[in-house]
Amino acid sequence: MAERRDFLKLSLAAGTALAAQVPEAAAEAAAINDFPLEEATLDQVQKAMADGDLSAEDLAEAYLERIAALNARGPELRHVVEVNPDALAIAAALDEERAKKGSRGPLHGVPVLIKDNIDTADKMQTTAGSLALEGHVAPRDAAVVERLRAAGAVILGKTNLSEWANFRSSRSISGWSGRGGQSRNPYALDRNTSGSSSGSGGAVSANLCLLAVGTETDGSVVSPASINGIVGIKPTLGRVSRRGIIPIAASQDTAGPMARTVKDAALLLFAMCGVDEADAVTASQRGHVYDLTKAFDADGLKGARIGVAREMAGFHRRVDQLFEAALGELKKAGAELVDVLMPSLKEVGKHEYEVLLYEFKDGLEAYLKTAGPGAKVRTLAELIAFNEAEAERELRYFGQETLIAAAAKGPLTEQAYLDALAACRRLTRDEGLDAAIAKHKLDAFVAPTDSPAWPIDIVNGDHYLGGSSTAPAVSGYPHVTVPMGAVFGLPVGLSFFGAAWSEPKLIRYAYAFEQATRHRTVPRLRPTVDPGARPTTR
Repeated sequence: MAERRDFLKLSLAAGTALAAQVPEAAAEAAAINDFPLEEATLDQVQKAMADGDLSAEDLAEAYLERIAALNARGPELRHVVEVNPDALAIAAALDEERAKKGSRGPLHGVPVLIKDNIDTADKMQTTAGSLALEGHVAPRDAAVVERLRAAGAVILGKTNLSEWANFRSSRSISGWSGRGGQSRNPYALDRNTSGSSSGSGGAVSANLCLLAVGTETDGSVVSPASINGIVGIKPTLGRVSRRGIIPIAASQDTAGPMARTVKDAALLLFAMCGVDEADAVTASQRGHVYDLTKAFDADGLKGARIGVAREMAGFHRRVDQLFEAALGELKKAGAELVDVLMPSLKEVGKHEYEVLLYEFKDGLEAYLKTAGPGAKVRTLAELIAFNEAEAERELRYFGQETLIAAAAKGPLTEQAYLDALAACRRLTRDEGLDAAIAKHKLDAFVAPTDSPAWPIDIVNGDHYLGGSSTAPAVSGYPHVTVPMGAVFGLPVGLSFFGAAWSEPKLIRYAYAFEQATRHRTVPRLRPTVDPGARPTTR
């Protein structure tokens, strides 16, 4: 073990050791300060494994030790709800396969954490964070998990999330679930991780894993990625199969990769993509190749014509300052910037909420009918009743008025649903993103992703100020966020989004911005915000 750590320190460590410790984490100081995989990338670990200096079993063991030290003990990050008891055995088998047959690709032997609303047919549960599904083991892997296993990934464990993917209450506390408790932001432990992929975003940022998978309906990949200082990609609807993922809305849901670098996120997405006969919308990706041959170009912004969505800014003065600095970096890198207005997007919210209520009831009840025998509830009404019966554990911080509103909806044939869905598509596509792209001949849009992390507040719930997730989410179009700086030490992301199937182009722009600015910083697990920290754009 010591020899492995010595090697990894020399060949893999890309950041500095964590310097500041919170008092309650003092017993875990060695695990925090002496982590050899801090900020490791796919390229680094694959080279080390190819050279015989590192094994998949080493990787899995190191991350499992890190999780044990920081997740439920020490700073109690609460990003991981369960680890895979077979992870080391799976990693060892992949080491043996590499020795005999060679590598399957960039994910061979790499530990990946999976959000706890994604089915894994193994010894782990799938609960969406709810005690109502505690004990539920899926009868089959989700399509995403099948593809990751085929690529050689080691499914390391399940991550915490905002319960039911944050579709339970308008006064929710993001990052909290009945099963997993409250996730904490690794930059300031009294701050929120955002959601719903809170554990996935926090775990990647805190170096509890190399890669993680989240899911998004509206903001649930890009917001926790932004607030935890990492990269998140929300792909085009249909790029990744939703089979085996506990749903909110079929018209918006997708899984997405989360990583510390654009390249790692893009390579993880590549492994996740593919047509799945069980999810008809994935057939739409035929003819839209996910090609990364030109994506990792430090000069990739040259000649790009990018629309500046200033309507999605203006919610935080210091974020606006970071955004203006980022626009300067884009110009410096050779992009042409065009201010755009999309007034139709202001009307989307009420229509989107109506669609989500209808689709949540329909999709969740369809999922529960096919769930494994451990599921305690089979309908939305039974879930609501379970929460009432377990109010001390499930409703002690906030309610379930969103679940109740969804339960009152009828089938997807009702005119109110059809009208709301049509309005969403018209406002975000025909009169929104597509219209602006055509009018201004744009390659992509750019905007701030989100506000800095807000305090964890059990009294008032979340304090969301603004962001840019809704238009790409409701339209079903791709969205990439990359770190663009920090406000009092709290990260803020820059969003690139654009037309359907434009992931390779967006990844190229995000990669070029990342290489030019290098805004990602290692979180210090501080107990609270440092008031002396200056806003930074590097």
